[in-house]
Amino acid sequence: MTERYMLQEAIINRIEKTTLVQHFGILQKIQSGWVEASGPNVPIGTICNIIPENGDAEMAVTAEVVKVDRDHIALVPFEDNSKLTVGARIYATALDAQVPVGDDFQGRAVDALAQAMDQRRLTPSDFVPLHPVLPSPMDRCSPRDILATGMRSIDGLLSLGVGQRIGVFAASGVGKTSLMTQLSKQIDCDHIIYCLIGERGREVEHLWQTELTEELRKKATIVAATSDKSAALRVRAVYQALALANYWRSNGRHVVLIIDSVTRLAMAMRETGLAAGEPPTVRAYTPGVFTAIPKIVESCGALKSGGAITAIMTILSETDDTEDPISEMMKSLLDGHIILSRKYAEKGHFPAIDICKSISRNMASVAEPNHMKNAREFLSHFALYDASQTMIDAGLYESGNNPDLDKAIKMRSAMISFLQQGQAEQCDIDDSLAKLQQIVRR
Repeated sequence: MTERYMLQEAIINRIEKTTLVQHFGILQKIQSGWVEASGPNVPIGTICNIIPENGDAEMAVTAEVVKVDRDHIALVPFEDNSKLTVGARIYATALDAQVPVGDDFQGRAVDALAQAMDQRRLTPSDFVPLHPVLPSPMDRCSPRDILATGMRSIDGLLSLGVGQRIGVFAASGVGKTSLMTQLSKQIDCDHIIYCLIGERGREVEHLWQTELTEELRKKATIVAATSDKSAALRVRAVYQALALANYWRSNGRHVVLIIDSVTRLAMAMRETGLAAGEPPTVRAYTPGVFTAIPKIVESCGALKSGGAITAIMTILSETDDTEDPISEMMKSLLDGHIILSRKYAEKGHFPAIDICKSISRNMASVAEPNHMKNAREFLSHFALYDASQTMIDAGLYESGNNPDLDKAIKMRSAMISFLQQGQAEQCDIDDSLAKLQQIVRR
C-alpha cells in the first residue's frame, strides 16, 4: 500500500507540474547576445524555445528570460542567435522557473541545464524553484563542529566549521585549483558539488576522470558551464548547483559546495545584466551583480533543523592585492577568507597561504581555548619575523635586543615547515594541533 500511495503521489505531482496550454510570444527585436519578444508572460529565469517562422523545431534556439516588462520580455540565448528572424515564436518550456534535483545526480557530471554529460539516463526526483526563498535568519545556526580539512595551515591556524562560507582569493597561477582539489578530497561530507564556471573543458574532464578517485566520485556531482558557453548558461550553472545543495541539506545532510569561480560568475552576470538593460556601475558591473551574489552566499550555511552547506568559493583577483570590487564585496559577505600569495608560490611554498592576511571568522566558535592560544602565538611570531625580515637579512639585528623576535627567529624554520604540505599529503587534525603546540612551546 505504501508503494502504491507513493506512486500515486508521484503521478499527481507530475500532472500538477504539466503544462497543458502552450504560451508563446513573437520575437520583435534581435541584438548581439540578446533578443526581445512580446511574451510569454513568465518569471525571470524561465527557459524558452524560439521556433523559426517556418516552424522547423530542429532549428529552435533555447533562451532564458532575463527581464520582464509590461509589454515585452528580454531573453539571452544559450547559443548563437544569428539564424533567428523577427516574427519567430517563443514558447515557454514551463510557466515557472524550476530546476530538477534528486539523488540520481549523485556521482554524475551535468551541464547548466541538468543534462548528463555522459550517455546514461538521469532521472530527477523533484523540481524546485530556480530562486527559492532564503532561510530565515532565526532558522540558521552558527557552525559548532570543526571541519577537518587535512591541511595543517588551515586546521591549525584558520579552523573552519561545518556550514561555514569561506573564500579562497588568488591571482592567476598561485595554486588555487590545486588547493581546491586537495580540500575536496580530504573533507568528510555526505555530498560534494563542484560548480565550475567558465573553466576549460579539458579541466572538467581532468577533474572528473583523473583527480577524483572512484570512491569520491560516488558522492560527487559536477555542474559545469565551460568558457565556450553563453553567459546565461554560466549563471544558471550556479543556481542548478545551489538547488542540488539545498535539496540534500533539507534532507539533513552535509554538503560541500565548491564554486569556481565567483569572479567568472560576476562577469557572466554583468553580461546578462547589460543585455537586460541594466546600467553599468563600478568596473562596468551592473547593479544586479551586487544583488544576486549576496543571495547566493546567504543560500549556504547550517540550519537548526539539521543539514549544512559548507561553501568554498574561489575569487580570481585582478591583481595580487585582491582589491577589485568583487573581491572586496566577497570579503564582507563570507565567514572568512584565505589569501594565496604569489610571494610564497614563487618560492615553491604549497599551499601558498598568506597566513597573516587570512582569517576565519568562525574559528573562535569551533576551536578549543588552548588551540586558540597556540594559534595566536604562532601568528604573532610569524608576523613579527615578516615585519623584521629586511633588518634580519641585512644583518642589522643583534640577538638579545628583542626576546620576542629572538623566539620568532628560533621558531622560523619550524613554522615554515608547519605551513608547507605536499599535494598528496593529508594530515590528521589532532596531529596538526599537537605539532602546533610543540612549535609554540619549544
